[in-house]
Amino acid sequence: METEKGESKMPRIMRMVFGIIMILFYIALGVLVLCGFFPQLSGSFEWLKWVGGIMLIIYGLWRAYRQFKGIDPDVTTRY
Repeated sequence: METEKGESKMPRIMRMVFGIIMILFYIALGVLVLCGFFPQLSGSFEWLKWVGGIMLIIYGLWRAYRQFKGIDPDVTTRY
């Protein structure tokens, strides 16, 4: 698991796994909000359910795009 520089690949793999988990979390939470899983968002705040659910799904898709396109900055090379 060592690269030619002597650095471990483990932090990169763990960031990738964490990124995938967060993508699934945001999309699943958005779907749950839209399906009415949280009854606190019903009533006079029905618009919040739709806006919040759609925004969570869009953010999850944006994270997925950045993750798989490789746009996210590598935090190990900043410092």
